[in-house]
Amino acid sequence: MIDDRTHRVLDARLAREQAEQRLPSVAAGTLRDGQLVWTGGRGRTGSGTDGFPPDAATQYRAGSITKTFIAVAVLRLRDAGRLGLSDPIGAHLGPDAAGSAASATIGQLLSHTSGLRAETASPWWERTDGSALAELAGTSLGPEAARFRPGRRHHYSNVGYGLLGAVLEAHHDRPWHEVIGSELFKPLGMNRTTTRPAAPHATGYAVHPHADLLLPEPEHDAGAMAPAGQLWTTVGDLAAWARFLAGDDAGLLAPDTLAEMREPISVSESAGQPWTAGYGLGLALWNIDGTRYYGHTGSMPGFLAVLQITDAPGADTAIAMCNSTTGFGRSLGTDLLSLLAECEPYTLPEWMPGDVSADDLALLGRWYWGPAPFTLQLVGGTLTMARDDSNASVSRFRRDGGGDGRWRGVDGYQAGEPLIPVRAADGAVAALDIGSFLFTRTPYDPAAPVPGGVDPAGWRADPA
Repeated sequence: MIDDRTHRVLDARLAREQAEQRLPSVAAGTLRDGQLVWTGGRGRTGSGTDGFPPDAATQYRAGSITKTFIAVAVLRLRDAGRLGLSDPIGAHLGPDAAGSAASATIGQLLSHTSGLRAETASPWWERTDGSALAELAGTSLGPEAARFRPGRRHHYSNVGYGLLGAVLEAHHDRPWHEVIGSELFKPLGMNRTTTRPAAPHATGYAVHPHADLLLPEPEHDAGAMAPAGQLWTTVGDLAAWARFLAGDDAGLLAPDTLAEMREPISVSESAGQPWTAGYGLGLALWNIDGTRYYGHTGSMPGFLAVLQITDAPGADTAIAMCNSTTGFGRSLGTDLLSLLAECEPYTLPEWMPGDVSADDLALLGRWYWGPAPFTLQLVGGTLTMARDDSNASVSRFRRDGGGDGRWRGVDGYQAGEPLIPVRAADGAVAALDIGSFLFTRTPYDPAAPVPGGVDPAGWRADPA
């Protein structure tokens, strides 16, 4: 838990945001190691007798945070063998339902790399009653719907997530929200997440840009576009969702799939600016001053929300939701996390020695790729390889199964490549084959099967 001073510091940051951004109300919370360690609320959720101070159980619209639930449900289908990320969506919906997007793949739609239009043709779907999928296809998925060649670049597409929601319905033969309700909300105890507002909830407002006045925003069922941003939720429920995304998977999704969701597939950039935001499979990714985060933002008329999880031990998380169309500043989530880290530095678990098999121990230590030295270490159950004489990135490996001592690269240049021990006649490890690169115990060891052979004269001062 955090101390009283940290509570006051976080409360003060939230109060400043509510006052400076003129938010009718705002609710927020922070997590560490999956536990909700602070919550705060400021302002009033409505006008007159309908208004009350918000807390962690007050509903706000989640907006595009909805997409993270759609993505997990789609990946559950993938993991069950019922679809593939390379499948064209037309194979699951039919060409008429998907329109000109029929050839876009499931993976491209999840990662916003399909090139599909961002919004519906008209009218503004977030402020008008929704329509059925057939009408959406007829108005917004014609030949003009492609903005870019599929796979070319990141282009955020709300329409694409409408189609992914339809994929869920096609495979489960029931509405998308019933699928995620039974498969995700119920087992995670998210009893306050719904498709329409359920009291106590905030009223959505637009705040006049030049005066302290409010205008209520409309709320409706978005129809076929609902999977892009329909949900209402609370700080408390999003805390349960953040805990899941950070690895407490409750048996609902394989840890490898959760990790896959966090892998950058595309980056979102502005001309001349270094990239700070990207996208994985249904998760937004941020790289802010060298610290990486994942999660999602969400906005609907009258509401703004953020779920931001630190990609580091402790998985410090910030959640914030408000009932203003223009919302809070972009730095609120990062600021709350920075204050938490400053006031309550994260304490790493105590290091303890562990068992290492003789076979694993034989792999460790200094290896050479040609003349370049590398060190292989097994610490905390993770095998890592780093070049000794440079600032090159570290490659991590995990066991590949099969019982033959193979490992497989997780990241860096060797991602996906096999690490295979090459054994001498006596069974000792004489070399490592990593994606056909041979690493030896001494530079160009003549006793190892170095591709191309080793000059029989060996190392010498005279280059002739």
